[in-house]
Amino acid sequence: MTIRHFKCLFVLLLALMCLFYAFQNIANLDACYQAIAYVLSMQEHAVYPDSIMPTIEASFLVWCVVILIIATEILAGLVLLKGTWDLWSARLADAIAFNHAKKYALIGASIGILVWFGYFAVFGGALMQMWQTQTGSMSLTGAFQYFSSCVFIWLIVNSKDA
Repeated sequence: MTIRHFKCLFVLLLALMCLFYAFQNIANLDACYQAIAYVLSMQEHAVYPDSIMPTIEASFLVWCVVILIIATEILAGLVLLKGTWDLWSARLADAIAFNHAKKYALIGASIGILVWFGYFAVFGGALMQMWQTQTGSMSLTGAFQYFSSCVFIWLIVNSKDA
């Protein structure tokens, strides 16, 4: 197997990860809603009880966040599948063509970074202070793993092929 084959495989696996998490969230939609509602309500924040962000308890807004997260996970997965196809189609081409074929793989991984770094670490962790509860802390730990996967695959795919 060549490096190009591994890049195709890594992007495919990242696509599957994004889609699996999205569909697991859909399969467990009530639990997903409850976890997000819990984080947005900022309940049980004892370490930093005051926040610059007001709590969000309106069901409509919680559903908007749930839909945003799931939709973005699906988008990342679909774009990564497109990236996988483009890379696979260009695997035997010259380096310029293969490097050009990386576009959607890199965009898909970037969307994954947006989800798990942007939504969870920046907004959930820093703004909503979800690290203060066991549920929030576990979510942050998982989000870091998924974010790291996206970053590593982005870096691997982005490395120039000769």
